[in-house]
Amino acid sequence: MTRRLSFKPLWRAGLLLAVLLGLGSLARGEQRFPPPDFESGHQLPATTTPAARALGLEYLDIAVLVAALGVASWLIYRRRSRRGLIWLSVFSLVYFGFWRYGCVCAIGSVQNVALALADPAYAVPIAALAFFVLPLGFALFAGRAFCAGVCPHGALQDLVLWKPLKVPPWLEQGLGILPFVYLGAGVLFAATGSAFIICQYDPFVPIFRMGGRTLMVGTGIVLLLLGMFVGRPYCRFLCPFGALLKVCATVAKWRVRVTPDYCTQCRLCEASCPFGAMREPAAGRPEPAQLARNRRRLGWLVALTPVLLLAGAGLGAYFSPAAARVHPTVRLAERFLLERDSPPRTGVLSPDDLALERARHAPRQLVEEAARIRRHFSWGTPLFGGWIGLVIGLKLVSLSLHRKRTDYEPDRGDCFACARCFEYCPNELVRRGVLPAAAISQAAAAAGRPEPVVAKEAAS
Repeated sequence: MTRRLSFKPLWRAGLLLAVLLGLGSLARGEQRFPPPDFESGHQLPATTTPAARALGLEYLDIAVLVAALGVASWLIYRRRSRRGLIWLSVFSLVYFGFWRYGCVCAIGSVQNVALALADPAYAVPIAALAFFVLPLGFALFAGRAFCAGVCPHGALQDLVLWKPLKVPPWLEQGLGILPFVYLGAGVLFAATGSAFIICQYDPFVPIFRMGGRTLMVGTGIVLLLLGMFVGRPYCRFLCPFGALLKVCATVAKWRVRVTPDYCTQCRLCEASCPFGAMREPAAGRPEPAQLARNRRRLGWLVALTPVLLLAGAGLGAYFSPAAARVHPTVRLAERFLLERDSPPRTGVLSPDDLALERARHAPRQLVEEAARIRRHFSWGTPLFGGWIGLVIGLKLVSLSLHRKRTDYEPDRGDCFACARCFEYCPNELVRRGVLPAAAISQAAAAAGRPEPVVAKEAAS
């Protein structure tokens, strides 16, 4: 059978090259000009707060998000159209990425929600709350429709994918823990008011804004180059919001099916998936001896999970003082206590020195605030450590479970619903009229399977 090419990637390679050249020039431009001279009487401009985005425009963003999620779900489950998802990805990349500069971002909204839960005085912006709730809500019914064609981060990586390579299963399973670790760290630092590290270290926002810190520009370039050969590396191995979507997608009402009819087990869907989401058929009930060994191993892993949780919590408590120093107030308080007897600094002061001199006027408030932050980390870091232990334990348990499968099926959590497998399935191509009905019989014969009744009826 002749293998169909789904989409020509030449223009995507050109797009990537243009982006890389533009970012390279921007990164060089950061170092091109000399630092400003503050010793000749230059006055710093007054600091101003940019005006908040108009509420009507925030509602527009939410409306576009809802419409895009609905269109993505329709394209996946009704139209089963890869081409439609490509065009939706281009739209999302332009609107949510380059036009909205990657903000509001569903990935970063995790931090807003975490801070609001920890600090009652903080009010979550309505757009951030909507971008957090709506994709998760859709994932409970339609799987990872947000990842399929709505997220600008995923769209950018998907459009530059050129020659996908298979990641070894053991490496993929190991790296798959990192998004949950990153999620826990993002929640911890946001809930303690330390930093929004997910936004601070977002590798694609500098691309959307066509400029940024050299480190993050370089990181984005590296991920895009890697994304030409590894399907969505950021989405699979780093994205914290993707970890939440994965959990919701596992219980989704609808799931992606390669073919709603007869599977010939031609394995074209497995070859077409660049994300390692396709699961091969699994045999039925194992032999009694093997079944007993599997049950013993599963029992040991289930018993090990709370041990890992407690061990992680203990390590988190041990490293709590070090983690608290991430907060600038804690670092400032420690420096103040070390240098409080030193004479005041004069002349041109750095921002850190200026903050230290200001702290001398209200030392009590500074020390009390630092103590409050340390208390937050004293319970936050054990929870973070316990979370990591729990994730590792549940991962080991899930790998030991036996799931019976008669055909090739996408994993509900790992499937990005990109519809690539639809373009390769002989059954699907026959349904669309692209291939004759006899192609199903040929594929079944090549796989050593009996000819399906539906193929016989269609051929007659």
